[in-house]
Amino acid sequence: MTDRAPDDDIRERERLEETTDATPVIDDAFIERITQSLDEGAIDEVERELAVLHSADLADLLEHLHPEDRATIVGIIKPTLKLDAEVLTHLDEEIRSQVFELLTPGEIAAALAELDSDDALTLIEGLEEEEREEILAALPVRRRLLVEEGLTFPEYSAGRLMQREYIAVPMFWTVGRTIDYLRAAEDLPDDFFLIFSVDPMHRPTGAVPLSRVLRSKRSVKIADLVQDEVRPIAATTDQEEVAYMFRQYGLVSAPVVDDSGRLIGVVTVDDVVDVIDEEAEDDLLKLGGVAEDDFYSAVLDTSRSRFSWLGLNLLTAILASGVIAIFEGTIEQIVALAVLMPIVASMGGNAGTQTLTVAVRALAMKELSASNARRVIGKELLVGSINGLAFAIIAGGITAVWFGDPTLALVIGAAMIINLVIAALSGTLIPLALDRFRIDPAVASGVFLTTVTDVVGFFAFLGLAAWVLI
Repeated sequence: MTDRAPDDDIRERERLEETTDATPVIDDAFIERITQSLDEGAIDEVERELAVLHSADLADLLEHLHPEDRATIVGIIKPTLKLDAEVLTHLDEEIRSQVFELLTPGEIAAALAELDSDDALTLIEGLEEEEREEILAALPVRRRLLVEEGLTFPEYSAGRLMQREYIAVPMFWTVGRTIDYLRAAEDLPDDFFLIFSVDPMHRPTGAVPLSRVLRSKRSVKIADLVQDEVRPIAATTDQEEVAYMFRQYGLVSAPVVDDSGRLIGVVTVDDVVDVIDEEAEDDLLKLGGVAEDDFYSAVLDTSRSRFSWLGLNLLTAILASGVIAIFEGTIEQIVALAVLMPIVASMGGNAGTQTLTVAVRALAMKELSASNARRVIGKELLVGSINGLAFAIIAGGITAVWFGDPTLALVIGAAMIINLVIAALSGTLIPLALDRFRIDPAVASGVFLTTVTDVVGFFAFLGLAAWVLI
């Protein structure tokens, strides 16, 4: 053993402190520093910066970079990608496709082999069939069979979501035998929370938290520790229903079974969090008339994906304009109507959107159903009536001061009440009707609602004006 100088100890402590610093924040300054280092060819400096990044942060960095810089970074991390394949799971789908183009099927397969089966399936299911087959052929046999079987389940189902690595033991095993098995087995999941007990037909009979196993004596049987209730999920169950079950019952993980009730996998809460995020994002995009997240898509692809909804909106706008055309003569006689009528339609649209948003969310959360629909509709009608009356007074007062015409003020006030009440009613009934016909309420509700509020708003305001003022 050699003696170390005090200065050596100081330098060693400083080196350790540097390597244990907090992970850099992926902000504009960090991205600019990486970009500048790439421009200057300081690859060693970039490698040092990347070495301390969490996989999710590295994915964020890749998403923010220019495609040329992204390609350079992928070239840098290629040798270590097998060790940190989690980077791929955090990437936006469009960016992931671009990264895959920079990798060979063998490199992608090597990365997928390091992931849990559910993550590997998520990455490969969105690929073109030819590319998918090349990658599957390069996977280890066992992993390939698991992924191929996962692809046979419906898209967005528990079968696609589940992890094939899980812990299942017979009920008659003891705690000691179970612990010995956990120590000796080589194909266990990296992280797990529950140990499932199964009967001779491999059907789940219960679950035991890992903490309860560790705190029990070796002689205790698993049957004495299992929780009384286990909630198996059919492999064909929609992932939105899976998320609801986890939220409703506070689950951390749940067994997935096939048609015969045999345990074939497990869904864990981290996957459900992704589902909840994905479903919320999907509903938000659909309410805005966007089919999918096109933030990273090419210009032409983005334009094409948005064109259909804009075309439908054009047709509904023409319908609303047709109502205005009916009262063209009225508008010519009273020019103030042209100034005021957008106010009525706009207020109805905004009020309806508020109701619609609450209703769509309630349907998604299973809070709104046929059993309480009448009560919810009644409440929204009261809200629409109260707000309609309040804004009728406000809009009528402004109109009376602005144009000096009390009768016109009464007309816009009455139209405001009518449109806000209809908006509240439509904001609830439209999503309920679409849901009844098995149509996603988030997809088409907005278009129908806008049409109703525009048509009713224009017709009520201009119709009352033609009747009262002329």
